Amino acid sequence: MFDVPISRMPLSGFLSPSTPSLKICGVTLEKDARKLVELGVEALGVNFWPKSKRYLDPSQAAWLKSLSGKILRVGVFVNPDIEEAIGLVRAGLIDVIQLHGDETPETAAPIRLAGIPFIKAIGVHGAGELDRAADFQADALLLDAPAPGVYGGTGETFDWSVAAAFIAKHPGLPVILAGGIVPGNAAAALAAVHPAALDVASGSESSPGIKDFEKVQALLSALQSGG
Repeated sequence: MFDVPISRMPLSGFLSPSTPSLKICGVTLEKDARKLVELGVEALGVNFWPKSKRYLDPSQAAWLKSLSGKILRVGVFVNPDIEEAIGLVRAGLIDVIQLHGDETPETAAPIRLAGIPFIKAIGVHGAGELDRAADFQADALLLDAPAPGVYGGTGETFDWSVAAAFIAKHPGLPVILAGGIVPGNAAAALAAVHPAALDVASGSESSPGIKDFEKVQALLSALQSGG
């Protein structure tokens, strides 16, 4: 029996193809999260991987519950105990699971079977990494710069033409673009790839886990002009 209702509605709005959305990842502070809500940012990401420089200990994340229904809350995990990740959804801390490690379609299956929305992140060297992407049956794919052992947040970009080609081949599968997105290239990224959303961590902060709201405002402006 779930402690809270699990709904796909917030995620479907975030992934709507009609207008690109913004996800600010690596949030560690409640005050930053509330400012994102105030600005109308559609989604935030909290990193539950202990080796991340943007790590948020789940035991210190109870404040996420009060944001339910105000912003899409995405929990980022790297090769997690899947049942523990599912438990944070059931406890009401997050709405969506993002798998950002070396997970396979098989290891992700329990999330899908539990009816919980999830995003699969893939580090893209080239088109070869995407051969099995659709097999995850994820609600969305997040395409990021490859970062072995670090799993994202590097501030590096990748060849956006690979993402654009994947979207053209799989028009029904929402794609979130990540990797080196900053205010100065956000509009160009939208024009080149036409993703459902942009995911920004280092490009939205003053230091790891601390958000810079001038940058966030600039990203929102880029989405409004480029979307």
